[in-house]
Amino acid sequence: MWPEVERAKTENRHELVLGGNEITERLNKEGLDPGIFDLTGLNFLDVHETSLDAVPDQISKLSNLQSLVLHTNKLQDINKNITKLEKLKLLDLSRNQLNQVPEEIDNLSNIVTFNFNYNCLEVFPKLMKTQKLTVLDLSNNKLKAFPDICCQELSNLSEVKLGDNEIEAIPVEISNLPLVKVLELGKNKIKTVPGELADCTKLKVLDLKNNPISDRRLLKLIDQCRTKQIIDYVKAHCPKTKVKTPDQKSKNKTDNESDSDEGDFKHVIRVHYAKDNTRVVINESVKSVREFLVACLVSNVTFTEETFKKFIQIQNKLHETVCSKRNLATIATHDFNKLPPGNLEYTTLPPTELQIKPLNRTKVMTGAELFSRLQTEANNLRKEKKRNAYSGIHRYLYLIEGHPKYPCLLNSEGVVISFPPITNSEVSKIDVGTKTILVEVTSSESLHSCKVAMEALLKELVLLVTQDLEVTQVRTTDPQGTLKVVYPSKTDLKFEGGVIKTVMV
Repeated sequence: MWPEVERAKTENRHELVLGGNEITERLNKEGLDPGIFDLTGLNFLDVHETSLDAVPDQISKLSNLQSLVLHTNKLQDINKNITKLEKLKLLDLSRNQLNQVPEEIDNLSNIVTFNFNYNCLEVFPKLMKTQKLTVLDLSNNKLKAFPDICCQELSNLSEVKLGDNEIEAIPVEISNLPLVKVLELGKNKIKTVPGELADCTKLKVLDLKNNPISDRRLLKLIDQCRTKQIIDYVKAHCPKTKVKTPDQKSKNKTDNESDSDEGDFKHVIRVHYAKDNTRVVINESVKSVREFLVACLVSNVTFTEETFKKFIQIQNKLHETVCSKRNLATIATHDFNKLPPGNLEYTTLPPTELQIKPLNRTKVMTGAELFSRLQTEANNLRKEKKRNAYSGIHRYLYLIEGHPKYPCLLNSEGVVISFPPITNSEVSKIDVGTKTILVEVTSSESLHSCKVAMEALLKELVLLVTQDLEVTQVRTTDPQGTLKVVYPSKTDLKFEGGVIKTVMV
């Protein structure tokens, strides 16, 4: 056993740093000491400036690892077992000889920093699940295109370093990264800058030097390194992607409609851009209990007694299947016309302060009272039916049991209309006469889980009512007004099979 490894084992250390010529000589003679992978208490492992050319499969045994630093070695590929390190927050593989990064890298749901600079990467996999990612460094590679990271799931990204590559364009979806503060794109092949870049209002450092920018005035500003002036110029002079009017679309279809006319599809979902007065403000406190939420408005719905009954059954079915018994997500529907005008607020309240009139109940009660009542009902039902299992919403009590605060959605007057994952409020209950539905989906797992559940519901609804759906985007923001999510975006509601078409209008 290497002396450094033996010392770490004897002293129960949580950090191990190895590097330099002596380590390289050992690696060349005998390979990496397998004893390293018995140090399961390690949370920091650093092997740098050596001849290391492969990471053993046993790396997955280091389940407590939070930082893995392997810079300046001879690695040509990434062992996929690294992607099984669920607690990993920092992965530094800079200054190696990497040719590719496996798609499984997106499984590192707790990752905060990726550093892959100074490698040989020509492409980088799409990221969606790494929702805590804050820093991405892919500078000094051979990337041909801007990496597929401009999605709302990665809205926490604050530093994106892509300098010294072969990138030719900045995607218009860059506006999906509202918190980005550092964007380094120097030494690439970028000729134009989209107007959407000005939507990144938090930008403090913007490096576009040494690009063949065609706008000479903009190029001069870039050379003078004045980020604020660059952004102001982009806002004033660089066009955004234009949204065509219905008349224009009929003459010249957008890319989203080029495959086929609406008439070739049995069902159409028309997505209208967000109304200014429809917004959900998300309080910071929900991060500790049920962090994620997406919402949208579905209008011009016509139910019959039969289709309404089936719609309720569909929600129940989706809670069992797609939502994994509400463990992944919870769907809630509200009659939008029963809500007062103004913003909604998604926040938390102590069980004794949360007051709601639950679905199909006549009295207002606190969250604590409702929990106690449901527990009593569940116990009585078990005794009556002589079963050990709960039924109905009683089955979901364990999802909030023990929490000091409960998540809830409030209308503009401060009235609780939703208490996920347990129940909605009677005050916003939908019925057969409902014409406009506010749909909200919450999750403690991920934004992706919310979107999967929402897409499944909208798909079932358009098939059920056999009429085109009119869906209006709803924005979610933080209390300061910074955009977190707008749903559905252009990348959402992509259905296969040629039956349902989504059109942005």
